[in-house]
Amino acid sequence: MRIYDITQELFSCHVYPGDLAPSYRRVSDMEKGAVCNITELSMNAHNGTHVDAPRHFVRDGISIEALDLGTLIGPCTVVAFEGGITRDMLLPHRGTERLLAKGDAWLTVEGAEALSECGVKLFGLEHQSIAGDNPPTDVHVAVLSKGIVAVEGLDLSGVPEGRYFLFAAPMKLGGSDGSPCRAVLIEGIGEV
Repeated sequence: MRIYDITQELFSCHVYPGDLAPSYRRVSDMEKGAVCNITELSMNAHNGTHVDAPRHFVRDGISIEALDLGTLIGPCTVVAFEGGITRDMLLPHRGTERLLAKGDAWLTVEGAEALSECGVKLFGLEHQSIAGDNPPTDVHVAVLSKGIVAVEGLDLSGVPEGRYFLFAAPMKLGGSDGSPCRAVLIEGIGEV
């Protein structure tokens, strides 16, 4: 069994343009005589490796704590893509419930609309947005309005293409439109 940590380190992570960069400060510090260390965090829910809930772009969409954990945990496939992912690029992966795009890739609107046709329930990629550097609204609405989970900001650089077991559970932030997660891929734990 091999475990791949596919999560960005939070304080050195890529940050979507215009978003608050994550930071921390010690509110209790043993180096300054305190009995323990306590850290206060400042960030938004979409920093680093994170999960988007439908509420991110869908007015009445469900929030992060209501996502089905069965979608975020289970067998997945890692596939290398480059550039804008279109419907034709996704069709060979029809029936893949959890699809992770490795490389400098993002969803086109056409690709986003094809995910449900292909049976994808979770789509993840390395960009901080499933739309890449393009305007985010249409791609996010096409994905999130169909109940497909988006995992953004993955680090798949050290992961070969193939089949794995994914664990990408978000923090349980009641009412939130997204949440950081610790995403890992497990290779060789039985039939995936």
